[in-house]
Amino acid sequence: MSTPQIGRIRYLSPPADVSISNDWYPVATLEHFWTKRRFQVMCRLAGQLVDQASAIAEVGCGHGLLQRQIEDAYCREVTGFDLNELALEQSVSRISPLCCYDVFQKRLEYRSCFDLIFLFDVLEHVSEEGSFVNAIKFHLAPRGKIVINVPAMQPLYSKFDRAVGHFRRYSIDGLWRVAQGSGMTVSDWSYWGLPLTPLLALRKVWLTGRPQGKIISEGFNSRGPLINRLLLWASRCEPIPQRLLGSALMAVLEPRRNVMMDGAISS
Repeated sequence: MSTPQIGRIRYLSPPADVSISNDWYPVATLEHFWTKRRFQVMCRLAGQLVDQASAIAEVGCGHGLLQRQIEDAYCREVTGFDLNELALEQSVSRISPLCCYDVFQKRLEYRSCFDLIFLFDVLEHVSEEGSFVNAIKFHLAPRGKIVINVPAMQPLYSKFDRAVGHFRRYSIDGLWRVAQGSGMTVSDWSYWGLPLTPLLALRKVWLTGRPQGKIISEGFNSRGPLINRLLLWASRCEPIPQRLLGSALMAVLEPRRNVMMDGAISS
């Protein structure tokens, strides 16, 4: 159990409902194989960006899994933004700032503030991707980068996705379109979770008849410490980066250099 973080939360916006079920937080833990593997992929793809960044933020930080991992591995603070008060109160982070904040508010104190922003497993919960990414860009330094993680392969979309609040799953082409529509480009990317795709296909079938109230707890259950270790081992059986396919997709986005401040395209 995490220590209540109520006193650490800075309220810059009123708490609000978000498109993610609160049932997610008890089952998504630091020890879960998926959480560990996601961080390993981040270290491979963008670890050097964490080392180089002067200010780091995470939009949609939830209960602080990524914040805590970066604190422990890199000894860095990651300013966490979220509107889900319950998630912020349950944060497992130790030293990072926690802010109840709506990025559409665009507070001047955060304008061009961060040269690295994480958007991990958030974009799929947003109906209007373009306006959301543009709001995040307000907070990004001129040469800053956004590291995004999203679920991949729309054919894997299932009852579990609907239960946790996913609007969609992604391909690299779909993520490219989001980036380009927001004046950004994908500078690096990788699918990951390829060894897990058969399990997700089976989960899609298995969850069809499960009660709605158990979809998240059973759909993300690692089935005990031994199975959790085996699934972590299996998930590592792929190179990173890999461009074939996977159950998730991670990418580094940066502003296009030929897009001017007023939105005009330079020659």
